[in-house]
Amino acid sequence: MSSSSSTPGDRSVQFGPNEWLVEEIYEQFLADPATVDPAWHDFFADYRPAPRGDDNPSGDNLGNDNLSGDNGEASATSQAAISDPGVWRSRTRSVSGDGGALAAASRPVPATPPASHRAAPPASRAAATRQTADHRDGLEQDTTTLRGAAARVVANMETSLAVPTATSVRAVPAKLLADNRIVINNHLKRTRGGKISFTHLIGYAVVRAMADFPQMNRHYTTDERGKPAVVTPEHVNLGLAIDLRTSRGRNLVVASVKGAEMMTFAQFWQAYEDLIRKARDGGLTAEDLTDTTISLTNPGTIGTNLSVPRLMSGQGTIVGVGALEYPAAFQGASDQALADMAISKIITLTSTYDHRIIQGAESGDFLRRVHGLLLGQDGFYDTLFASLRVPYEPVRWVQDIPEGEVDKTARVLELIDRYRTRGHLMADTDPLNYRQRKHPDLDVLSHGLTLWDLDRTFAVGGFAGQTHMHLRDVLGVLRDAYCRNVGLEYMHILEPDERQWLQERVELVHNKPTRVEQKYILSKLNAAESFETFLQTKYVGQKRFSLEGAETVIPLLDAVLDKAAEYELDEVVLAMPHRGRLNVLANVVGKPYSQIFREFEGNLDPGQAHGSGDVKYHLGAEGKYFRMFGDGETKVSLTANPSHLEAVDPVLEGIVRAKQDILDKGPEGFTVLPVALHGDAAFAGQGVVAETLNLSGLAGYRTGGTVHVVINNQLGFTTAPEAARSTVYPTDV
Repeated sequence: MSSSSSTPGDRSVQFGPNEWLVEEIYEQFLADPATVDPAWHDFFADYRPAPRGDDNPSGDNLGNDNLSGDNGEASATSQAAISDPGVWRSRTRSVSGDGGALAAASRPVPATPPASHRAAPPASRAAATRQTADHRDGLEQDTTTLRGAAARVVANMETSLAVPTATSVRAVPAKLLADNRIVINNHLKRTRGGKISFTHLIGYAVVRAMADFPQMNRHYTTDERGKPAVVTPEHVNLGLAIDLRTSRGRNLVVASVKGAEMMTFAQFWQAYEDLIRKARDGGLTAEDLTDTTISLTNPGTIGTNLSVPRLMSGQGTIVGVGALEYPAAFQGASDQALADMAISKIITLTSTYDHRIIQGAESGDFLRRVHGLLLGQDGFYDTLFASLRVPYEPVRWVQDIPEGEVDKTARVLELIDRYRTRGHLMADTDPLNYRQRKHPDLDVLSHGLTLWDLDRTFAVGGFAGQTHMHLRDVLGVLRDAYCRNVGLEYMHILEPDERQWLQERVELVHNKPTRVEQKYILSKLNAAESFETFLQTKYVGQKRFSLEGAETVIPLLDAVLDKAAEYELDEVVLAMPHRGRLNVLANVVGKPYSQIFREFEGNLDPGQAHGSGDVKYHLGAEGKYFRMFGDGETKVSLTANPSHLEAVDPVLEGIVRAKQDILDKGPEGFTVLPVALHGDAAFAGQGVVAETLNLSGLAGYRTGGTVHVVINNQLGFTTAPEAARSTVYPTDV
């Protein structure tokens, strides 16, 4: 049943509705080849434009033009016009926004115009617009011969009339589509950038549905004997109808994503955007414009609910996407009423197909499959989220749940408490291992709530400083506070005022750092990275315990020191293991590079006492930190450390307590801040950590609190986390 109808000279099949654009580019190529993308040069070497109905090499007047191609009818009309000057002909054009057909309308033109308005000789045929006089009523009007792109549209539409088509229509609720698009775009905004449109999602659903309905990807042809045949393409090449503006006006061009069925959603999105960009920049090639097997057009962008586009030769199906609107009967309802009644916006999808090879039931089932995918069947949105590395579960399609024995307001308050307690389990804190993070306590369905409640208003009792909020906004605050790249676990704290203090500082809108602050953070990252790169290049084979992969600890420590200086603390005392120590000495404490490299090479001061450890930089250092933004400074020192890693913890606390006692600023005068850096395996595995923590509240040992920074590289010497501890986090002790 497979046959190919395309030949090198069959350009109508090769380019279809794009022939007008090819001819425009060809004319541009003839005028100046340098202005045309080099990808077209080889193609145009033997290209000749197809003859058009508006070509008239004989120089005859307009009365002999024949756009319809029906020689008998045109001849009869022409003869009648010649014999009777009172007979009038008319032509006009009406191109719909989705590539619709050319319609004829009554517009009288004299078949034999006065001498002053007759056709120009061949030398001046470019003047295509002429004015004629209606001597009966004194009216004047213009008649324009269609040429170039407009004439090619006429030819394409005339050709498309030979394709017997039918259209299936299906309305799809867009609630789930819209909600998951919000989740995706919010994630993209926080991370890689970019934006997903409704057409991206619908287009990919069409591609996925083609796997179950491959007959929608076929097209009709005739074999060598002129018998009916069907072409089954090897791949799904999804054509996108792009509204293109050129120097000669505005028209549609159809460029296709090749092999779309083999792409992940991220790849499809990128290929889609590349085509749009190339179309806008005039960079489309012959390959982009050919071999389309199924098309997607979106008249909904101009408010059209549905359309019946023309199907071009060489394709079996074109899918139309209508406007995103509430049903007409509810468009006057308030937002609150729509939310209360669970009324969703809808998108109308159409499938216009070649009825010679595709039956109505097949087209209807195809749209039903697209409908199901857009409602999340077969993990459609899970696949999309995984492809884009969105670390959360998608919104699920369920029916609205009415009020039950427990008021939904109570369920919302319960959900807020669960996020405060368990939200950290959904935080995306593992850059090395992608997974969709979820927990039953954080699923709205577990609390008797659904996607239909997202736009409903509930009493929240002062949460985020509000008395009433939409559930969508409540979830936005909770996820920003507890489930992004920082997890916060604090509900075990017994003092309510301390919990409240934390909530007031995390359950609010977090603004990005200013551009100047971002550049400063980047400079700290660059300094850390450059330092490690230099050591790796200059001291090959030296044991140095690199900070590579954890360079963000440098701007993090800088932020801690900045706050200490802002609150006028007398000193910050650091203690840390070997990993990253050189980097901290250089970029936090401010130890001179020359001294670091001398010690690193073994040139130590013989007058100082040294340990017999396996690295050359156990010694401490002192410096002064000055705030970059605002006034304030503080002293900073790094404690000398032994090779036994966490053994430095009680040493750090003892140094800090001694300094505080010497300063003697009262029982609450904790103006020296201890900051301890750890490796994840050592923090979880060495008993001295728990012993030191147990001293933290005792009057004889307390220091007012310690900042612990655990560098988790997920490798405890030779042990993976799941084989090193029984807890979720290395800090659970």
